[in-house]
Amino acid sequence: MEAGVAGVVVGRRGRRPAGAGVPLTFEVIAEVLRERIRSGGLRPGDALPTQAVLMREFGAASLTVQKAMALLKQEGWAVSRPGKGAFVAHHDHAADDADDLDGPDATAPVGGTTARVEALERALTEAAQQIADLRGRVEALESGGGKRGR
Repeated sequence: MEAGVAGVVVGRRGRRPAGAGVPLTFEVIAEVLRERIRSGGLRPGDALPTQAVLMREFGAASLTVQKAMALLKQEGWAVSRPGKGAFVAHHDHAADDADDLDGPDATAPVGGTTARVEALERALTEAAQQIADLRGRVEALESGGGKRGR
């Protein structure tokens, strides 16, 4: 194990040790870039570092950098402009900003909307699990003759 960026410990070649909650290298790269955007170091419309620059900076493989960039695009933090590279997305990473990406050659994989839908799906899944857990508790109480074990 080595200390990675921002004190995060990562395993060799970005692999997560079994059972550890340690971010993978691509997640670390994405988080560092998010933080640069949040802090204003990278502003909307700015070019993101190239794949080669990120590979050198993080000591990561090209696939790892590609996964980090894909994650940022999926979450709405970045957009691709064919033949030009990847750029910081405009305005709060919202789907309605797709019109605001500097022209017809800018493409965003519906990042803002996709990220929101995925977050809602996760919340719905968690809520459904909580409902199932509560249903199980109610059934257990009912089958126990209505007695409460307090």
